Amino acid sequence: MNQHQPLPWRMPNLIRLSIMLHVAALIGVVLAPRFWGIALAAIIANHLVLTLSGLWPRSTWLGPNWTVLPAEAARRNEIALTIDDGPNPDVTPKVLDLLDRHGVKATFFCIGEHAARYPALCREIVRRGHAVENHSQHHRHYFSLMGARGLKREIEAGQTTLASITGSLPRFFRAPAGLRNPFLDPVLAKCGLRLAAWTRRGFDTRTGDAGTVAARLLKGLRPGSILLVHDGNCALTSAGVPVILDVLPILFDGAEKAGLRFVTLSEAFKG
Repeated sequence: MNQHQPLPWRMPNLIRLSIMLHVAALIGVVLAPRFWGIALAAIIANHLVLTLSGLWPRSTWLGPNWTVLPAEAARRNEIALTIDDGPNPDVTPKVLDLLDRHGVKATFFCIGEHAARYPALCREIVRRGHAVENHSQHHRHYFSLMGARGLKREIEAGQTTLASITGSLPRFFRAPAGLRNPFLDPVLAKCGLRLAAWTRRGFDTRTGDAGTVAARLLKGLRPGSILLVHDGNCALTSAGVPVILDVLPILFDGAEKAGLRFVTLSEAFKG
């Protein structure tokens, strides 16, 4: 299946300034070798800023990054529920039943190898009216340390796997753990993908208390918010229940009381 048309790519200002700094440091060392220490310190400081930018999932310093829905969606009182790290054969079917029961549409950021292991479940997500988007092929813990070629392989493999299962190419990409580096933005542009982070997260992979997770998601909830929970790698409650299953009803009730409506990312961006 063909890829999306490439998106226009503009070098982020931080990367442009970093290149200029490296060139200036090199010229400075050539013209005045005794100041090599200052040049080295400047380069180290620059790389620290680049690293911290990649470790901040909601940062836009390394390129466009959707942390809220478009203004038009916010004006329609829309919010998005995004669910990461699945599909999971034990959790995802129960999540789908909850979504059906409450009339909520969600966006599932699926890991390619998990989708390949459970293709029928991935197709069921789409059949029930939800969206499947790209969360990389393998969810490597060192994803943010990969070079451009490695990132391209991971992302394109995820595109191919998910498209072959669902029949539709993902339009959005979410980096594993939200971590990235300066090479990711041009790779996504070539693949025709938009980077999507979140507005609020529940930290439900570490916290098993549903009330605490739901409170994090509902705090400051407003039109245009993108919320993050997990059907894969989610924590368990004290009763041994995947915490997402206890969190979602609380979240849905809070959103309804606030007059907010859940949509998929694709619906929000084309609406």
